[in-house]
Amino acid sequence: MDPIILDHKKDFLLNLLNNNYSNETIYNYKRDLSLFELFLTFKNIEFENIGKNDIVIFKDFLRTGEYINILKLDTNNVHNFSKDSKGNLSPRSINRVLSSLRTYIRYLIDFDLDFPISPEVIKLIKTEKKSSQVAEFDELIRLIEFPSIYEKNDFVKLRNRAILETLFSTGMRISELVSLNKDQINDDGKIYVLGKGRKQRFVYLTERAKKNIFNYLELRNDENNALFVPIRGGRNGNVNSRISTNYIQDKISFYRKKIGIIVPTSAHSLRHGFATYLAEKGANAVAIQILLGHESLQTTNKYMHASDKYAEETHKKYHPLKE
Repeated sequence: MDPIILDHKKDFLLNLLNNNYSNETIYNYKRDLSLFELFLTFKNIEFENIGKNDIVIFKDFLRTGEYINILKLDTNNVHNFSKDSKGNLSPRSINRVLSSLRTYIRYLIDFDLDFPISPEVIKLIKTEKKSSQVAEFDELIRLIEFPSIYEKNDFVKLRNRAILETLFSTGMRISELVSLNKDQINDDGKIYVLGKGRKQRFVYLTERAKKNIFNYLELRNDENNALFVPIRGGRNGNVNSRISTNYIQDKISFYRKKIGIIVPTSAHSLRHGFATYLAEKGANAVAIQILLGHESLQTTNKYMHASDKYAEETHKKYHPLKE
């Protein structure tokens, strides 16, 4: 059967671009809508004929992992989704797909185009609210320093150490880190970041982070302006080559298991730890909000009392029957 392509999808994505959405965000919308097109094609449903029950079936299509059987070996369109232990999409990933579909339908409405259902019909699914966890401070330090102990290749050793130092020093997102250029860092360790939603902010390197970055850069002898590059393609060859987010996440996961850290740890965990341990030292929530690039203080507040250690100390200090 011929694949179903949503009407006006290209115009929708162009509208996002014209409204200054980042390339990463546009890519996510495109991928999410591609999953819906896959569903329509497989179920032989025309977009203009979809109803409320089709949305229910679409949720099941995502929840059960039925899309995997259709894609077979070609999973390029969904490789960035968070999956549970069974390989199915996580509730948060399902909600992101549904949210993208709602945004697309709202675009059709705003531009007086035909739409089959109201965006309000697309209800998000209930997600489990989990308590945020972050590894203990000394465990994060061991993780950050582990490349210097484990890696045999000098370039990989210095680069990976510098990557982890930068993530924890600045609290930046992994997408921001891989986009960094050498000329964005000044001698004082101040970095200009163009973050999520193209929001501009400054982040700051600690002295040890600066030292590790400069040690790494001393090995660089190439014309690539990217700060962090792969061994192949980045140092000699493609001057536009950058290290991938997948590589960094895989390395962090590998290091964590080697060290024996039981708390799930990722690049975001270093950002989480950055905020959590700043808060434990008494840092102001508004300052942390600015450093993280959060638009809402409410988003930042979840880091203020996130660690078990802080909760334990608070309990001991303030419980009315502590004596």
